[in-house]
Amino acid sequence: MSRFLASVAVTLKPAVNDPEGLTIASALHSLGFAGVASVRAGKLFEIAIEASSAEEARTMAEAMCERLLANPVMERYACAIAEAERA
Repeated sequence: MSRFLASVAVTLKPAVNDPEGLTIASALHSLGFAGVASVRAGKLFEIAIEASSAEEARTMAEAMCERLLANPVMERYACAIAEAERA
């Protein structure tokens, strides 16, 4: 078994209103960042997974998203898998 690090980004689907993103965009404008066109807020999960291959780790991470980490009605997710560095 090897250890892999799954980085999972969960964001709202484009058609879903994002009041947190609107508030952040407004605050950035107030701070002088006039070039900010829009902001979408989301969540990032970093999960250490023991698996025999990167593909198995990806399958596990995607199952976690589908069962717990993301709401498929409102959110989408993207998984990146990397082999964890040895200590």
